[in-house]
Amino acid sequence: MNARGISPGVYWVGAVDWDRRLFDALIPLPDGTSYNAYLIQGSEKTALLDSVDPRMQDVLLDRLDGMPSIDYVVAHHAEPDHSGAIPAVLERYPAAKVLTNPRCKGMLMDTLLIPEDRFITVEDGETVSLGDKTLKFVYMPWVHWPETMVSYLQEDRILFTCDFFGSHIATTDLYVTDEPRVYEAAKRYYAEIMMPFRKVIEKNLAKLADYDIAMIAPSHGPIYNQPAFILDAYREWVTADPKNIVVLPYISMWGSTKAMVDHLVDALIERGVAVELFNLAVTDVGKLAMALVDAATIVVGTPTVLTGAHPGVVYAAYLANALRPKLRFASIVGSYGWGGKAVEQIASMIPNLKVEVLAPVLCQGYPREADFEALDCLADAIAERHRENHLT
Repeated sequence: MNARGISPGVYWVGAVDWDRRLFDALIPLPDGTSYNAYLIQGSEKTALLDSVDPRMQDVLLDRLDGMPSIDYVVAHHAEPDHSGAIPAVLERYPAAKVLTNPRCKGMLMDTLLIPEDRFITVEDGETVSLGDKTLKFVYMPWVHWPETMVSYLQEDRILFTCDFFGSHIATTDLYVTDEPRVYEAAKRYYAEIMMPFRKVIEKNLAKLADYDIAMIAPSHGPIYNQPAFILDAYREWVTADPKNIVVLPYISMWGSTKAMVDHLVDALIERGVAVELFNLAVTDVGKLAMALVDAATIVVGTPTVLTGAHPGVVYAAYLANALRPKLRFASIVGSYGWGGKAVEQIASMIPNLKVEVLAPVLCQGYPREADFEALDCLADAIAERHRENHLT
């Protein structure tokens, strides 16, 4: 298996995982993924940037066949899909040192049991010469762990960003060729992984403003040889106002909640509000996360199980709270048999969402005329709030 050149002396040596369909036992991967590692051969030193998931370390080692020495292994991030094959690389190249920041060093010592004498730590803004090529290290905390950094290859103007700007796609394309496909995958990736840290990401984006970047080489997905494509997308996702969209995740057990949801959807459409509807019994949670990137309002639809919300709805509320999207408003609709505390339960689960809670609509049994009228009032309130906030 051959390395693939991306610039003189710079090579992609990663692995494509065509078959993986779940990440962290949580995140769906409908298109597989890749684990991108990069080799830089300077006139005096050679550096390997990151590694691959340990299950595919043989692929990385095969791509390094014929490479007589590696001086540095740069660890941008301690998560095992990037760092997990570093011990195998260090075993093959016993003189190699791991270049990373102090916090990442501690994590790698804890998780991979790499001896302390194999490390060299670098500070924010520090440079390391490879001879005719120079790496500059820039701390990028919380994209998406606290120890993350990126590397800038000054002479080639390549920014190696690890998880930052990544996309889970298994592809033979070295560079972005299908922009709509990559945009969707990168947005899913941002929504599932980066969105909780968007306030910090905004500051990290500002750090990059003064860099002349010809390419962005992330650790998942293809390389951006037109970096404005992904930089502009991130600025939109991170800083733009939410849109005139309601996200409506729901579950219905016997049809009552579904009748309410269907009525509310129609009422919102009549009032010029777009709706993203998700039946949580069959939903890809990644699609739900993506919809939350742009939405102004979330309305949760739930039946009552015993005295609380349906467990599937509880999970959706927990997810929304963890992802911290730019939502402005929230409400709850649903039904119950003899009573319950679904509204109080769901409301208590979303403290991270800085939203105005609009009057919920719950009915006993199947909805009647008064319940449908209350849903119309809720639609009126949502449409009015969106207009007042100039959301389009």
